[in-house]
Amino acid sequence: MSNRIQAKYKIDRRVGENIWGRPKSPINKRDYKPGMHGQRRAQKLSDFGVQLMAKQKLKGYYGNINETQFRRIYKTAAGLKGNTAENLIGLLECRLDALVYRAKFVPTVFAARQFVNHGHVMVNGVKTNIPSYRLKVGDVVEIREKSKNMALVLEGLQSPERDIPEYVDVDPKKMTASLVRVPEFAEVPYAGTMEPNLVVEFYSS
Repeated sequence: MSNRIQAKYKIDRRVGENIWGRPKSPINKRDYKPGMHGQRRAQKLSDFGVQLMAKQKLKGYYGNINETQFRRIYKTAAGLKGNTAENLIGLLECRLDALVYRAKFVPTVFAARQFVNHGHVMVNGVKTNIPSYRLKVGDVVEIREKSKNMALVLEGLQSPERDIPEYVDVDPKKMTASLVRVPEFAEVPYAGTMEPNLVVEFYSS
C-alpha cells in the first residue's frame, strides 16, 4: 500500500477532524489520534502548533501534497497581489486534480491525483498527466473517451456526498468541466474547518 493511500486513512485522525466529510472516515468511530497514546488527554497546542496543524490539514485535504511543493505554492501566493491566504486557496483550487475532484469525476482527491497521473484527462484537447497543472479560467477539462466508463468515474458522478461548487461548470453527459472563476475562500465547500490565514502565519513567522 502506498504512503498516499495510507495517509488517506490517517490524516483525519491525526488532525482530529473529518476533513472530507466522508461517511467512512475513521474519526467517525474513533475521535482520537492514532497510536498507542492517542486516547490520552490532548495537550493545549502552542501558537506554532496551531499553525502547523492548519498547514498539515490543508496539505492533507488536497491529497497530502509534499512539503516542497506546498511551500512553492505558498511562495507563489505571497508574490501575487491581494490577500495571501485567499491567493493560496485560489492556487490550490486551480490545480487540475482539484478540479477533477470538484467536478465529481472521481470520489476522492487521492483518486483524482492518480486518475490524472494515469493519463485519463485532457485539458483543452491535450492529454495532461500532471496533477499540479495550474488551470486558467475557461480551460476545458475532459475525461478521455476510453476512460468515461471506468467504475471510478461512474462512482464519482453518482456520489451523493458532495455538491459541485458554482465556480466549476460541469457537463456530466460530455464529462467535461471548466473553471468559471478562481474562487474566494468562502466559496470553497470544505467539509471541515480550514484556516489558510494560520498557514500564512506559519510560513511568514
